[in-house]
Amino acid sequence: MCRFMVYKGKNEILLSELILNPTHSILTQSFDSRLRLDRRRPHNGDGFGIGYYTSPSLGPEPCVFTSTIPAWNCINLSRIASKTTSSLIFAHVRATTEGNLSDSNCHPFTYKSLMFMHNGGIGCFKQIKRRLAMSLNEQWFTLVQGSTDSEWAFALFLDCLDKAGHHPDKEPGKGGFGHTVLRKGILKTIERINGFIREVVEAKGVESGTEDCRSLLNFAVTDGESVVCTRYVSSTTDEAASLFFSSGTSWKESKNGHATEARSAEPGQKDYVMERRDKGSNIVLVASEPLTFERDNWVTVPTNSTLTISKQTVMIHPIIDEFYSHNPAHARSSGFAQAKGQTITGPDKKPLEQPENGTDSGSESPVRGADVVNGAIRLLRVT
Repeated sequence: MCRFMVYKGKNEILLSELILNPTHSILTQSFDSRLRLDRRRPHNGDGFGIGYYTSPSLGPEPCVFTSTIPAWNCINLSRIASKTTSSLIFAHVRATTEGNLSDSNCHPFTYKSLMFMHNGGIGCFKQIKRRLAMSLNEQWFTLVQGSTDSEWAFALFLDCLDKAGHHPDKEPGKGGFGHTVLRKGILKTIERINGFIREVVEAKGVESGTEDCRSLLNFAVTDGESVVCTRYVSSTTDEAASLFFSSGTSWKESKNGHATEARSAEPGQKDYVMERRDKGSNIVLVASEPLTFERDNWVTVPTNSTLTISKQTVMIHPIIDEFYSHNPAHARSSGFAQAKGQTITGPDKKPLEQPENGTDSGSESPVRGADVVNGAIRLLRVT
């Protein structure tokens, strides 16, 4: 499973302040993940990418740097991040599930002013790939250069915008396409993916016992102005891959941090904290895994929801489809996410195991959202 991070701020920030310097930065997560333990792929070392928007005088397209070198071993990443600033940044470290190791398979993916990345996987992708590809207009079909399911999801998103009357080639003007257009486009993308899977299951009788058709779809998309992220699983009984957000007025080094105690801290790494001096938000961070050890800094994004950032305002909307539950106390299992490399932690800081009977161990009933978040954040705290 991959990791990604989004920064949206009123002011520009040095990339290294997010990607390199924090003790639990996304670079650290590439080799020292604390929320997910995957013995098959213990590291996110299958390449990385950073995308960021520059001065409008240079055009609306983002600048993207990708590499198949593990993030922790790329000296050019350090050189670029320590001398580059931006007010909108995407960062992604990859653990491959679909597609080989190549630059064309590294996130984020871009087209014109749009930028996209994905954490998770499309269920029974090999069975639906042809249907998905044939549903695209030729322009988006030929756009795909790599072999990962994530890039095909991006092509599908572009096709959804196109068919909704918002052609990605058109200059959206000041303010971009708007957060509503982006959110509707990403929801339609999820809907179409679910539809392809449903067609394959009905036509070919693909059974969950032989081919897992559940999808983990944590998407992030931006037009350079607004950002829309999803936390989604195509299941009524399973948890989605983790996703958190943090907002405040400033992102600063913590004077009372734990970096000096952290065994895994590299020279120069420091603890950071999100400060909130008033009710406004100058900064919004979204991450697969929290970047700080401050429990109060981070809020979980509910399973099967969208997170929208518009002018530093964060909005959460439920994704209402066949996998949505109107019951706020609805319980979900950690087993599927754990099998894909994500660990859900309990109050005792230990990963919850998934026994054969399908319920979560460590409690009398399946783990609920508050316990998941509190346990996960406690796990991050250095002891």
